[in-house]
Amino acid sequence: MDLPEGLDWVRTTPVGRTWLGTLPTWLAECTERWSLRLGPPFRYAYASLALPADLPDGTAAVLKLQYPDEDSRHEADALAQWNGDGAIRLLAHDPERRALLVERCQPGTPLHDLPMDRALDAVTALLPRLWQPAGAPFTPLAEEASGWIDRMPDNWDRAGRPYERRLLDAALDLLTGLASSQGEQVLVNQDLHAGNVLAADREPWLAIDPKPLTGEREFSVVPMVRGRELGHSPVAVRHRLDRLTAELGLDRERARGWTIGHTLAWSIDGAVVLPHQVEVVRWLLDAG
Repeated sequence: MDLPEGLDWVRTTPVGRTWLGTLPTWLAECTERWSLRLGPPFRYAYASLALPADLPDGTAAVLKLQYPDEDSRHEADALAQWNGDGAIRLLAHDPERRALLVERCQPGTPLHDLPMDRALDAVTALLPRLWQPAGAPFTPLAEEASGWIDRMPDNWDRAGRPYERRLLDAALDLLTGLASSQGEQVLVNQDLHAGNVLAADREPWLAIDPKPLTGEREFSVVPMVRGRELGHSPVAVRHRLDRLTAELGLDRERARGWTIGHTLAWSIDGAVVLPHQVEVVRWLLDAG
């Protein structure tokens, strides 16, 4: 199978190799089940095998076969709840194969092709539409944060203590306080960065690839604040934090705290340390 470069990492794990072994069969079964005409895989895919697909009626879609991680387990449920309001539509779902058939964004230009402030204009219009009341089956942010708190010290040790202990202590303290004192719970997305919002013909911008949780609104700006796609510098990060919280009526300090905690929790991926994530944490801790 012609695997995108972004998925090369799955060959390094037993789960990944097992998943790769199932892909040819599942791909053939989904193609037959939904009568699809497929194009070559999208090369940038990192957490799924994603291919352009045309349905018999001419509908332009994307077929996704998800890597079996926990963060994206309820992607289909989130897309179904949004029902196309600010996000791509879910057209069909095969839970057994973790296969999703979703609306294809055309032209599909990523939000980060815009200058930062124009991109933030789009985000402030989009996010309130995604803040829908939600419960089961989505994981509560408080539960997820508890897992980060439990795992972060061990991950830090195993990775060779790649950053200062003060960053770890600060993130753990913030996550502990924030998780237990949240506001209204809505559907939030751990991965709404500027590469996961695409230009479409149905709407100017649509969210794709959600990693959904239920939590307070302040958490939802975290990926946009820290993401490198709209500029990676202390000034850029703080500008995004200031603009998004002010224009969306969010508590800046809570959004800052969630950004520090979540960004550090996601700064170590197995044996890989992501230094740009650690930089964001330092910038927000040292300059506020």
